[in-house]
Amino acid sequence: MSDFPTDHVKFEHALAELEAIVRELEDGQTGLEEALARYEKGVGLLKRCYGQLREAEQRILLLTGVDAEGRPVLQPFEQPAGGETDRPVAKRRRKGEE
Repeated sequence: MSDFPTDHVKFEHALAELEAIVRELEDGQTGLEEALARYEKGVGLLKRCYGQLREAEQRILLLTGVDAEGRPVLQPFEQPAGGETDRPVAKRRRKGEE
């Protein structure tokens, strides 16, 4: 895996790396120190992905109609008040856990 800072990672690359980290940790073959380091990196990547998604949502423009000259009238996307994105990530179940 790469060791560059997570603040300049493309979303797709960060997500792929995060998935690889999850697979490594679920495998159970990683030592404690390495597992903690991978977990910390994963948390950083997860925060970066959420941040990039929030930025993308804010860049979305809503078409509200057309003006007198037929040009589209746009306004910035406003996230609904109930759409919190900073909520904790749900725990994943382990295989065999019910």
